[in-house]
Amino acid sequence: MTDQFGREINYARISVTDRCNLRCRYCMPECGVKKISHAEILSLEEILRVAEIFSRLGIRKIRLTGGEPLLRKNLPTLVRALKNLSGIEQVTLTTNGVLLKNFSAELIAAGLDGINLSLDTLDEKIFSELTRRKLFGNVLEGLQTVLGARLSLKINCVPLRGVNDGEILRLASWTEKNFIKVRFIELMPIGCAWSSGLRGIPTAEIFSTLEKNFGALVPVREKNSLQGPAKYFRPKNFVGQIGFIDALEHKFCGECNRIRLTAEGFLKTCLSFDAGLDVKKILRAGDGDEEIAEKIRDAIYRKPREHFFSGTTNFQMYQVGG
Repeated sequence: MTDQFGREINYARISVTDRCNLRCRYCMPECGVKKISHAEILSLEEILRVAEIFSRLGIRKIRLTGGEPLLRKNLPTLVRALKNLSGIEQVTLTTNGVLLKNFSAELIAAGLDGINLSLDTLDEKIFSELTRRKLFGNVLEGLQTVLGARLSLKINCVPLRGVNDGEILRLASWTEKNFIKVRFIELMPIGCAWSSGLRGIPTAEIFSTLEKNFGALVPVREKNSLQGPAKYFRPKNFVGQIGFIDALEHKFCGECNRIRLTAEGFLKTCLSFDAGLDVKKILRAGDGDEEIAEKIRDAIYRKPREHFFSGTTNFQMYQVGG
């Protein structure tokens, strides 16, 4: 399945809830958000139906996101069902790790292929200040349950000026002896990040800091059409990899292969625009699978050429899962 610019779209991020058990300063207001009624959220059966239509259209990788997806009841059951869909090669999960210890065994047994753990610091005080919750110990316990497991493990860090500057080397050093990927993601000016007063750290600066401490960062060449926008590197004698996602400094829109489905069932074809399709509406109107597939195909064909982070979307980051 391709869009009007010839890009192959094979990766879908599906948000299963907009709720979260943290209140990260760049993502969600301290007071939380108005909860969407259960009836307005796609049911697991509806998510599975849309995912099956996605698979027929050429989607081969699904990432489950939130909010915090582990707050959604019966998530391991959904993982298992998605893994059984013909054409779906990978099912992965993005989580803040607070509940990971409780569900890691079930998720692995269900066939989960990978976990992206959002972790901006290894300092308990900074964690509490940034997330507005004292749950650092829960995250570390959850991380320990999946370290060494037979799945892909990525640590996602958003570097913030004056907040977690001192954590960059500590996090990156994990890749020296662990077969994991630590990724540094530029702060994107969407929602709370736009108004929080927080400032990101340019990727070039982080790259320079890492090379000064670890030596040359050698590019890792991966031939994987399902890979996202991260570019990976490996210092000499390191077993893991260090990745960078710099949507502001270097647009990677020409290689974009993804779409997003919000918890309320809106198909969002670009993170920075509201363009897309209200899939929930046509699902509940009684449209057949072929009709829905055609409308999804048309929406994806009209996917914007590139993103512009300048107030072009009304969606918050916690609604679309990043």
